[in-house]
Amino acid sequence: MNRIETEKQVVTHMIEIYCKKQHSNSALCPECSALKDYALKRLSHCKHGENKTFCSQCTTHCYAPKYKEQIKKVMKFSGPRIFFVHPILVIKHMLKK
Repeated sequence: MNRIETEKQVVTHMIEIYCKKQHSNSALCPECSALKDYALKRLSHCKHGENKTFCSQCTTHCYAPKYKEQIKKVMKFSGPRIFFVHPILVIKHMLKK
């Protein structure tokens, strides 16, 4: 699996964890669904492609301010929790850095 596809999986799982715990939904709420769609779109058009770093370390900030704040909340909340839900995905993600 290539770098962008792995990033898409990670961000999708992080948004799902966040929504489930913060919004008490089994499915994504409209706000989290919109954030997921936006994040996946941004990843699909990432100009760094397979050479991309973590978004937090990227020199090109491609998120609109509204979504940037939302994704920061999601990452801060879900980052420590995703390892317990998808440990192999996280390890692969970290090793590709």
